[in-house]
Amino acid sequence: MLDFFRNHQRLMMLMLVLVIVPGLGVLGIQGFRGFFDESANVASVNGHKITRAEFDSAMRQQLDQARQFLGAQFDSKALDTPARRRDLLDNLIQQHALADEAQREYLTASDAAVRRALLADPVISSLRKPDGSIDVDRYKQLLAMQGMTPEQYDERVRYGLAVDQIPQSIEESAFTPKALADRISQLAEAQRTVQALVLHASDYASKVQPTDAQLSAYYAAHSADFATPATATIDYLVLSPAALATGVTPSDSDAKKYYDDNIAHYTTPREVRVSQILIASPKSASPADDAKAKAKADAVLAEVKAHPDQFAQIAQKESQDPGSAAKGGDLGWSTSGTLTGEKAFDTAAMALNKDEVSSVVHSSFGYHVIKVTDVKPAVTKPFDEVKASILKDLATELATKAYSDDSDGFTSTVYEQAKSLKPAADKYKLTIQTATVTTKPNPALPPASPLNNPKFLTAVFADDSVKSHNNTQAIDVGNSTLIAAHVTDYKSAATPPLASIKDAVRAKYVAEQADELARKDGEAKLAALQKSKSTAGFAAEQKVSRMDTQGVSPLALSAIFKADDSKLPAYVGVDLGNDGYAIYRVNAVVPPAPIDSARLAAAQRQLAQVDAQTQLEAYVESLRKRSKVKLYGSLDASQSDSQ
Repeated sequence: MLDFFRNHQRLMMLMLVLVIVPGLGVLGIQGFRGFFDESANVASVNGHKITRAEFDSAMRQQLDQARQFLGAQFDSKALDTPARRRDLLDNLIQQHALADEAQREYLTASDAAVRRALLADPVISSLRKPDGSIDVDRYKQLLAMQGMTPEQYDERVRYGLAVDQIPQSIEESAFTPKALADRISQLAEAQRTVQALVLHASDYASKVQPTDAQLSAYYAAHSADFATPATATIDYLVLSPAALATGVTPSDSDAKKYYDDNIAHYTTPREVRVSQILIASPKSASPADDAKAKAKADAVLAEVKAHPDQFAQIAQKESQDPGSAAKGGDLGWSTSGTLTGEKAFDTAAMALNKDEVSSVVHSSFGYHVIKVTDVKPAVTKPFDEVKASILKDLATELATKAYSDDSDGFTSTVYEQAKSLKPAADKYKLTIQTATVTTKPNPALPPASPLNNPKFLTAVFADDSVKSHNNTQAIDVGNSTLIAAHVTDYKSAATPPLASIKDAVRAKYVAEQADELARKDGEAKLAALQKSKSTAGFAAEQKVSRMDTQGVSPLALSAIFKADDSKLPAYVGVDLGNDGYAIYRVNAVVPPAPIDSARLAAAQRQLAQVDAQTQLEAYVESLRKRSKVKLYGSLDASQSDSQ
């Protein structure tokens, strides 16, 4: 079929024009593509699509956060794995299911909550001017770059806060009784004194002397284990921003312009350390009480001006703010001016210089006398210090744009010039690479390697590639990466004759038989020891607990703590598989020390967090089951549609 398309391109183009052009007037190009192509989406939840663009954006955000956290140790290949991508998709599905539930429950967030969330955003905080106010024009520019207005962003934040109410309510309601926390802590800290006797499988290998007849029988029964898979030697091209980065080089002037346009990103805003004296007068106060509070505040201000070096002592005596009075009124450092959420207070505080005292400031809490006790001026990093990172970011941005511009053309060239990758390599200045692949991902490669992508491997081993010797299509493997291949050599799957792999067959047979001998010998020794109660052959005693395993395997630790502590010494045996067989002599039980109130409270909090997480996962899972979830299989070939 593909050969027909390639050999009759003019005819096919005419047919496509006749069919497609009338439809574009109704659907638009993107709409028409989406009508047929579900590859633009990765999943849907209750009919709401999770688009490939949304998924890729979330993946980039995850990687950016990891890059900031890990710094020089960041490795995108180690983090962008099929398992992580499937976890991310699960998270997006959960978010959409939670969003639908929040909508059904009519959940929302107040204007005040939205304002607090916005001001707590570090990106928005970085837009602070020296006077503490937000650079509104720069804020609008940043949002415009993302295709949003401030009003739209406000609603996005409100939406997020509303959805968060569901998991927050579950987490806040979790509770662990003291008795349960105490019991679990005792179980975790309880110790048992044990001795180990390990029968290593390797010690039994010399006892296994297989005959040719035994090896032949073993080979016949396990021939599939020794089969060599089908292999393909390929030329391949990878189109990605990284592959195109060498062709884009931003200039120093580009970097300087970016620096000037984004100077706020390189400026540490002014910080002030603020102290206050509060004379409380809530909104519910009567006019007479409010007047008394105002007069009291005026008197306090007069006292502070008379004794400016005694502000802390006056605050301890007069301030009615329980959080700061004991600390001499100290509210700590602020870079944003959002000390209280009260505009009058924050504006007054940010306007003060070191050791200056404000006039009486009125807020919804009452009347404040404010003092700035220290100041850290705004500091802007010089251009030369950040030039290298700006050039790197600009190169990445240009390469990403080049990828966006070239991806369609690359796809067409690979398809139309089907007998070689050289035309595409020359056109897009890419290097043709070679590799040998099998139908299964190669564990020696990073999991995120394009060569391990299931869709790509399926295309490589398709008849059109192997028999017709055509290029594969340009396969989208995610993370803004396309890969295309041309098979230069193919070898079908085969089972080699016993004579050529006899040593490998022998090694596998000996290993399995040695494991079995160690297990049988171990079980026999265990039975004898349970009768004799001997200590012969055991290693020195050691104390183990569930929290401090001393290198004991989880399987063995489970057996040790299941031993009947009323009949000590007790003996337990554990099959360690390829490592042999282990016998443990349990000599004594060491009860844990009494748990003090602080440790018990910490254990309660930790267990409550675990319980909250478990409840939340169960809730989300039940919510997902109630939702109509469909996977389009665009992350890897193993996904299938489900309803």
